[in-house]
Amino acid sequence: MPSATHPHARIAIVGGGIGGLCTALSIHHHCGSAVSIDVYEQASQYKEIGAGVGIGVNAAKLLYKIGVGEAVQKIAGLRDGVWISFRKFDDGSDVVTVPEPDAKLKQLPVHRAEFLELLLETVREKGAARLHTHKRCRKLTDQGDEVLIEFEDGTEASANMVSTHHPSLLPIEWLSEACELAQDGRQRPPRAGKFVKLSHLVEVKVVTRLPDNAEYSGRIAYRGLVPISAIKDWWKFDTYSVTWLGKNRHFLCFPISQNKTLNIVAFVAEKEENLGDLKESWTTSGKKEDVVEAFKGFEERVQKVIQLMEDKPSKWLINDRKPLDQWVYMGGKAVLLGDAAHAMTPHQGAGAGQAIEDGYILARALHDYLEASPADTDTLQKWVQVYQDVRLPRAQKVQRTSRDAVEVYQAQADVMKDLPFDQCVPEIHKRVIDRMKWVWTDDIDAEYDEAVKGYKSKETERVLVGDAQAT
Repeated sequence: MPSATHPHARIAIVGGGIGGLCTALSIHHHCGSAVSIDVYEQASQYKEIGAGVGIGVNAAKLLYKIGVGEAVQKIAGLRDGVWISFRKFDDGSDVVTVPEPDAKLKQLPVHRAEFLELLLETVREKGAARLHTHKRCRKLTDQGDEVLIEFEDGTEASANMVSTHHPSLLPIEWLSEACELAQDGRQRPPRAGKFVKLSHLVEVKVVTRLPDNAEYSGRIAYRGLVPISAIKDWWKFDTYSVTWLGKNRHFLCFPISQNKTLNIVAFVAEKEENLGDLKESWTTSGKKEDVVEAFKGFEERVQKVIQLMEDKPSKWLINDRKPLDQWVYMGGKAVLLGDAAHAMTPHQGAGAGQAIEDGYILARALHDYLEASPADTDTLQKWVQVYQDVRLPRAQKVQRTSRDAVEVYQAQADVMKDLPFDQCVPEIHKRVIDRMKWVWTDDIDAEYDEAVKGYKSKETERVLVGDAQAT
């Protein structure tokens, strides 16, 4: 990997979604001409599926720092000082209204496609990266200072560092003979989807595309978009960011596209044996009558919104993944970010923000590595490990609390599970009012600076010990 003595580094980003393009812009912002960046997208074009996505103030702050915040604000919805107003399912009365944490820096709820198009335009305008399509990554191979990237179309590329946001491109530790010893003494290839623990016997040399290891979370969601012009006369709330809560279901709405459109996500608890074809496809076309049935008993405004949804709203499986305790491989040359590192359920609206944080901190670590003096003994592995040390605990906490949040919203968490919904309201209020505060207000720049300070302190101590032993 290039350093101060070889300043130009080639960076490959696998995955051209929101996380991948934000990573490209962050690296370009922090590292400038010291790097060249290639983004490899497997689809025929850069596009996002789904509709609305929330960008919390923690990530919005970073978007401003890398120079795109103002542009994103122009396409965002306006929450009018409210993150979400949580309401009772049957009468719309207030359960808990969570204010935005910063009067000046706003949440940025956006349409995914509009946000991605803005990021693409920004990458092109800045010349931040070369953009490739039809590039489905099949395998990464460590080749010393470089990583060989093999694509399913038979083409190849190389880079000094590869960051992947794709959750099915995960590492396997691989013996030189490309096999491991089974308990019965026979050799067999590592099992797809499993990490092969070989301790000191082998370094990670190959990363291959594996079957996705997602686990069903117990919920499905119906998604749709409705013109706000069609609801404004009877909405009667102070904000368009409203969620109705009920047992085993909740109905989320928030504004996007400068308050022209209401984004709808209707979550329903569903047993796995009832998923049918959805279990394999993950997303399909639903039926409006199924949404009506699922939210029977919810108040009139919910019923009106459902009637405005298209006849076949999209229907989604809400999956989850177990935490990964290692994000850095090949001596720092292969790095996991976003969904590849910490795919999470959407119940705190924090997944995109965590991917943005990943790219930003990786960019800072890469900048500091490239700026290191030629006399320093710093390695890429050490600097990228700082990225993991900063990001992994925080992202995994968001992942865990996102998983827990739906149990609170749908009154299924521990003491609430067997109680009528009305009796759960005080407990929901207590658990929701400050739930997002740490996600929004933690200073990740300060966390990174502190981690670097600790890293340098350990390095100084190591050198002093080494010098003492030498004398």
